[in-house]
Amino acid sequence: IELLFATPVIFWSGGFLMKRGLVSLKNRSLNMFTLIMLGVGAAYAFSFAAVVAPGIFPEGFRSEGKVGLYFEAAVVITVLVILGQWLEARARNQTGQAIRSLLNLAAKTAHRINKSGKEEEVAVEDLSKGDRLRVKPGEKLPLDGVILEGSSSIDESMITGEPIPVQKSKGDKVIGATVNQTGSFIMKAEAVGEDTMLFRIVQMVADAQRTRAPIQKLADAVSGYFVPIVILIAVATFMIWSIAGPAPALAYALVNAVAVLIIACPCALGLATPMSITVGVGKGAQNGILIRNAEAIEQAHKITHLITDKTGTLTEGKPAVVEVVAAHNQDSTTVIAKAAAVELHSEHPLAKAVIDYSINRGVNQEHAEDFESTTGGGVSASILGERIYVGNKAFVESAGASIPQAISERADTLQFEAKTVIWVAISSELLGIIAIADPIKPSSQAAINSLHLQNIQVVMCTGDNAKTANAVARTLGIDVVHAETKPEDKLQIVKDLQSRGFKVAMAGDGINDAPALAAADVGIAMGTGTDVAIESAGITLVQGDLRSISSALHLSRMVMRNIKQNLFFAFLYNAACVPIAAGILYPFFGLLLSPMIAGAAMSFSSVSVILNSLRLRTLNLTHS
Repeated sequence: IELLFATPVIFWSGGFLMKRGLVSLKNRSLNMFTLIMLGVGAAYAFSFAAVVAPGIFPEGFRSEGKVGLYFEAAVVITVLVILGQWLEARARNQTGQAIRSLLNLAAKTAHRINKSGKEEEVAVEDLSKGDRLRVKPGEKLPLDGVILEGSSSIDESMITGEPIPVQKSKGDKVIGATVNQTGSFIMKAEAVGEDTMLFRIVQMVADAQRTRAPIQKLADAVSGYFVPIVILIAVATFMIWSIAGPAPALAYALVNAVAVLIIACPCALGLATPMSITVGVGKGAQNGILIRNAEAIEQAHKITHLITDKTGTLTEGKPAVVEVVAAHNQDSTTVIAKAAAVELHSEHPLAKAVIDYSINRGVNQEHAEDFESTTGGGVSASILGERIYVGNKAFVESAGASIPQAISERADTLQFEAKTVIWVAISSELLGIIAIADPIKPSSQAAINSLHLQNIQVVMCTGDNAKTANAVARTLGIDVVHAETKPEDKLQIVKDLQSRGFKVAMAGDGINDAPALAAADVGIAMGTGTDVAIESAGITLVQGDLRSISSALHLSRMVMRNIKQNLFFAFLYNAACVPIAAGILYPFFGLLLSPMIAGAAMSFSSVSVILNSLRLRTLNLTHS
């Protein structure tokens, strides 16, 4: 019955494993599949012979008159290896999700203006270079191009990482798949198909993913030496016993050769890496560290440089009021109350930050009327008969407000720190100023300090402007700053460091980070970021907490140490038991290691590997 059940599992379900083993022999490239084929084949062949011709085995190898069978060992090994192959194939297939996520960002339709001036809705793939397109509020831009008429603010964070929407007007370049915010405009398509920014990013991600190194090279490299040694020992065992062994010499030769192959069965060796990785991945998940594949673990402990994005990684990723400075005889509550009442009618991207701040502070909303917006200046409205002005310095000065020296100096300091300053005045009197910025995450400083303690150089690479980037870098003590970078620039920085022999990790959260995340030795995505960034990375930090990078690197070191311990356990039993299985003790003590004991030793080595791997569950990955 065992023979009937084992045969289809080994030669049908596991037939591809046996085939790969044969190919490895044919190509003289011995690897894990060689061990699998020999181990499973030896166990099956021995058991098959014991079923169909039990008489060839000497009495000393019988238990209660029967020869031991090893069908179950052959089947279990086959099933475990197939499971591992399936998990690897599944992981490879998931790498394509990054590409699909990117392609889903593109607009599906566009409003094309024909020669007669009428609008028609068409599929984006039907557009041509030079087409005139109308983009309405809230729509994705269909293609890259230039604005011909109108103006608007456009959220380009997916490309640049800049959290504040960018004001665009006639003559400005715009990028496909970015999101129009408030205004309506007409644009001319200048790039279609493969020439668009989005397609170039897709291509970069695809190219980077194809260059990934194979997983578990360590076990394969060891197997390259181990396999031929085992084969030679088994052949030598058969020859020596068939020539010099006692009668029946051939039976002794066959049994001892099979014992050598069974004890060298790659069950423990095959478990050594995946068991540690499986437990390590589970431990990471419990601590908010999602690991996509084994290679991310293998590479993380070698990292010398961490390239990190700014927006959404080191900072919160959205504008917020960080300081309110009231003028003489005024208070901050009045400044916010008046500004929020006016901004309530504004469509400016920074207006929401002021309104949210007033709501969070419980400031009473006042009623404003006669709202007016001045392009390039600010907004104004009347509250209880008094005119309130909210905008830049020149705007409130033009309304007749005088600027105290102390307030002007404070504004200069805030702007040096890369904060946007909004001025608030009532008639000809300055009420105060409001500073808006993308706040640094509370955890960022501790994360940078922890990385420096591990001798890892931190490089900020952001699409934001140089003033903002340098201000954040000064605050956090970042080693190197690259500002106003495009997706291809970030990718090139990764490649430049790698070409100099460094191991590079890239941490980011935006679509603009995806190519660099995919090309880095280890890509680390913030879980608060975009799907495409997460799909391009080897490691995802669920909470978007940069301190988890240190935890991930510590986990990587522990997992790799555990894998090496497992490989040691796996080979320790082989080194001790293979000579005994070959019969080295027989001339001195008359002892032979039967295939049954060889199978037990093989199982014990597997148990040792599993128990050692489970120790990873006790790791402490919490950060202070």
